[in-house]
Amino acid sequence: MKVAVIGGGAAGYFAAIHTSGLGIEVTIFEKTPKLLSKVKVSGGGRCNVTHRPMEVSKLIKNYPRGEKFLKRVFQHFSVPDTFDWFQSRGVELKIEADGRVFPTSDSSQSIIDCLQREAEKLKVKIQLSTGIKELNPTEKGFELITEKGVFRVDKVIIASGGQAKSDGYHFLKSLNHRINDPIPSLFTFNTPGEPIRELMGIAVPDGLVKIEGTKLNYRGPVLVTHWGISGPAVLKLSAFGADWLHEHQYQARAIINWNAGFGENDYLEHLTNYTKAHPNRKIHSHSLFDVPSRLWEHLCEKAEIEETVLFGNLTKKSLNKLVQNLFCYILAVSGKTTFKEEFVTAGGIALDEVDPESMRSKYHPNLYFAGEVLNLDGITGGFNFQAAWSTGFLAGKSAKASKL
Repeated sequence: MKVAVIGGGAAGYFAAIHTSGLGIEVTIFEKTPKLLSKVKVSGGGRCNVTHRPMEVSKLIKNYPRGEKFLKRVFQHFSVPDTFDWFQSRGVELKIEADGRVFPTSDSSQSIIDCLQREAEKLKVKIQLSTGIKELNPTEKGFELITEKGVFRVDKVIIASGGQAKSDGYHFLKSLNHRINDPIPSLFTFNTPGEPIRELMGIAVPDGLVKIEGTKLNYRGPVLVTHWGISGPAVLKLSAFGADWLHEHQYQARAIINWNAGFGENDYLEHLTNYTKAHPNRKIHSHSLFDVPSRLWEHLCEKAEIEETVLFGNLTKKSLNKLVQNLFCYILAVSGKTTFKEEFVTAGGIALDEVDPESMRSKYHPNLYFAGEVLNLDGITGGFNFQAAWSTGFLAGKSAKASKL
């Protein structure tokens, strides 16, 4: 039996490895000259393999698209299985304080070497720089028309990844699957003209970012950059708000609470008490609420508090303005910035046309899907790789087990 795996990324490799077996010839077709390129750059070159183990019911909450579908997929292969698979092959993993999981080597090469060793051991064939121009169903399987000739196989697993534009899915047209138009997910908010950009490099550990006029919000670290705001809270919010932001052409107002542990009344009460306790301290010189000093000075300036003003001389009007800037700082968002090397898309093959118990196409019995080519995506923190391992495993096992 011949099986083609289209895509040499995380999902493609995992699918190829789990398809391999006696009498099965597996070939990975990769359109670029490089394999596992996203694995290489992920996590700043460390590879965020997965997230700390958690119940499936909690795990699926980290996927803006594909939650119900993945609930069934994760019954077959979940986070503990990822730990077992890599560690049983000599790759030790560690859990960091925020839940992200990395190889103890802190090098993505450990993951790449492990996957390539396993594929080599199982005699998986590799076709590099071999893009698929057409994929046509035949009576006995599929015909792959490529830049290097025509290949005929019995089964196909499509793990070609997310695409920036709809025409990236052109080779799937003959399959008659519905494809959701791709839109960006995981991006930072551009705030041109906003003075806060002068504070680039400043971060708060626990902010809350909302999109005005919606219920969309996310809590976590917030980073000020030279183009606007970023950090886990913003990236995760962009994933859950991908559809809304796309519809509104990335024009919005972001509302930031610089310390999510404090509500409006908490800020007011704490500042009032601090003023009574330390009336002779300069406001500008004593930042509160775990706010970095440069950001604190900026918030004081926004509240029209002069540099020399003492806490004891703080007017009620200025106090209320300072509270508003701490609790409800408004930024005009205009545009986005995506990270090309770690680009994640929302969109792809419609999930209702794929069986989540096998990753098999509902239209073609010998066709399977895995990874980001599907209309599913996770937030940052290892969730996209976990979806790749899980769908790749299931697609491979199912293709191996089903009879022609």
